Amino acid sequence: MSWLERLDRLIGKVVDCAQWLALPLVVLLFLQWPLRDAVRSYSREANDLGQIFFALFVTVSVTAATRAGTHLRADVLAQRYSPRLRSRIRKLGALLGLVPWALFVLISSKPIVMASLQLHEAFPDTANPGYFVIKLALWLMAVTILAQAALDIARPLPRDDV
Repeated sequence: MSWLERLDRLIGKVVDCAQWLALPLVVLLFLQWPLRDAVRSYSREANDLGQIFFALFVTVSVTAATRAGTHLRADVLAQRYSPRLRSRIRKLGALLGLVPWALFVLISSKPIVMASLQLHEAFPDTANPGYFVIKLALWLMAVTILAQAALDIARPLPRDDV
């Protein structure tokens, strides 16, 4: 198995796992009001945990949309292009748009993320642990975008059918 196939499978597994975060996220968001109004406790903890799940879920959403081909694009015009030209445009978009942006995010957020990780930063309002996971999710997003961009750039161009 080539490195492209292994990377593709790994990204696919990350996306598949992340989609399941939607279920506990919805449950936690739903439980906040009953916990606050009826139980009179744990609503803030549910909110904090929901924020972590939401951050991780959204982290992978850009890569999932790219893989599914459902992100915003000028599809009306691109439908008339050959598969080879569409593939070249996708490669250029990854190389000139996604890679520089993801690298910028990784580099510019390093002080913030590293400080948060070293301190095991807690949520500011509640002092509950885990806020550092939200900041770490920023790096996870950039890394998954970089990995998918590398995969898109390295894939061979399709043949044009005459």
